Amino acid sequence: MLRSHTCGELRISDVGKTVKLAGWVQRSRDKGSVLWIDLRDRYGLTQLIFEEGKTEASLFEQARATGREFVIQIEGVVAERLSKNDKIPTGEIEIKATKLTVLNTAKLPPFTIEDETDGGDDLRMKYRYLDLRRNPVREKLQLRHKMAQQTRAYLDAQQFIEVETPVLIKSTPEGARDFVVPSRMHNGEFYALPQSPQTFKQLLMVSGFDRYYQIVKCFRDEDLRADRQPEFTQIDCEMAFIEQEDILNTFEGLIRHLFKSVKGIDLPTVQRMQYADAMKFYGNDKPDTRFDMRFVELKGEGIDLTSGKNFVVFDNAELVVGVNASGCSDFTRKQLDELTEFVKRPQIGARGLVYVQCKTDGTFKSSADKFFSSDDLKKWAETFNAKPGDLLLILAGESNATRKQLSELRLHVGEQLGLRDKSKFSALWVLDFPLLEWDEENKRYHAMHHPFTSPKTEDIHLLESDPGKVRANAYDMVLNGTEIGGGSIRIHDKPTQQMMFTHLGFSEAEAKKQFGFLMEAFEFGAPPHGGIAFGFDRLCSLFGGSDSIRDFIAFPKNNAGRDVMIDTPSTISEEQLKELGIKI
Repeated sequence: MLRSHTCGELRISDVGKTVKLAGWVQRSRDKGSVLWIDLRDRYGLTQLIFEEGKTEASLFEQARATGREFVIQIEGVVAERLSKNDKIPTGEIEIKATKLTVLNTAKLPPFTIEDETDGGDDLRMKYRYLDLRRNPVREKLQLRHKMAQQTRAYLDAQQFIEVETPVLIKSTPEGARDFVVPSRMHNGEFYALPQSPQTFKQLLMVSGFDRYYQIVKCFRDEDLRADRQPEFTQIDCEMAFIEQEDILNTFEGLIRHLFKSVKGIDLPTVQRMQYADAMKFYGNDKPDTRFDMRFVELKGEGIDLTSGKNFVVFDNAELVVGVNASGCSDFTRKQLDELTEFVKRPQIGARGLVYVQCKTDGTFKSSADKFFSSDDLKKWAETFNAKPGDLLLILAGESNATRKQLSELRLHVGEQLGLRDKSKFSALWVLDFPLLEWDEENKRYHAMHHPFTSPKTEDIHLLESDPGKVRANAYDMVLNGTEIGGGSIRIHDKPTQQMMFTHLGFSEAEAKKQFGFLMEAFEFGAPPHGGIAFGFDRLCSLFGGSDSIRDFIAFPKNNAGRDVMIDTPSTISEEQLKELGIKI
């Protein structure tokens, strides 16, 4: 071995030992007669000392010639430091060097390899192998490693078996776009990279592997943003001979185990919420429940406290709804104008914002004062359960659009008020999603999750008369307003699966071509089964307090889906294209 110890290992109890260390030169400090070098590896940092008159002259000059990021091996004796550094674990000792070997020289890095770097995102992505030397980046990958380790530990203890499924599979028309791989041996035919191992894990249930999991790479050719990559990792799981309650309990257990073992947090029992309630009270299917501010209706189903006052915006609205920002009645006019401008941004799309300040003296101040009396505003405040000092923020319009707009406003205000603290965690199960959603462009229904999701038994009769009202045996886990996992109880018999394909617009021939193998498998005795998949990269980013999953992937793509380090995607040779039978 080139080292007897790591650079994060030695302590005051090791004084007097002769040791060998190896690593990278973090920095040098040359005071003329004394030279210090900080030596770094992934375990930590150790200070080396070279002194004129005590260190051999040739060794002193050799040390002085080493530059940043040189790879060196050092031999020496552990000594107590005169000037101790309590910010690092090795801060009480240093190594009095007796021998230095340069294992490799290094060019000056394009950015500073320290916790606080001067490198921008693009530059660090181009030299990702250098960025990975930095502590904050390395710690994120160590967190990812620990989460994978603890995921396996929990699932192994629950009798799950890890099974690898194929990476070269069949392209399917549902869901996001596939990445396709041309076949050289079968000209004109293509594999697809899996968007998930869905059909294979269902086949494993048919095979009798009643508890399967896999930490698996998946691929989707879709538009990118901070929490999306063209390739990503899932904790993919399936169970047989179960009902929905078994899935919820098992995987709530997984999340609670990860919080306890990785972060030392006892996560409370995971709340449950119906999809319909999530949309009604939060305006989206992944509500952030770290803070309250639930929606309150002033005009809607069974209530109307706004009409007949000649305020056209409210009179013409299908829905008038708002939130109570507790303790915010002292917002300035500038702050209120900024909120108004926020909701009027094109990406939000509201026409305006009405506010009511519930003053601490019991009076009310509203942006619609000339239309509504003090008694009207008092009734609104009572409906909102508002106290003196609260601020009501109200939007109006078509129901679905207005709820979405208010959801964005709620999150924005929550952020402003510091209610979305990344060190606090609130988990939630959202249950009973719609089975189908209408695609206006193609004028047909699509599966909201995927075509293998089972409908609620009591809703199956609605498939013919009112398919949009059919609920699915589906569930998502939401953490801090981010969906981290989703799954469903699956269809496990051929007639129901055929019926589902019919309602999704598949002809019998199309269904057989795409999924005939699965329906045939169901004829050989498929057990009731269901499963879930967690977005592993996203889960890691939430545990690590980051907005982007890229920080937790060793070699990520940028927002354009490119790997700027290896410069891909890239063209391939004419010869390769010819072999594959592809013309461009």
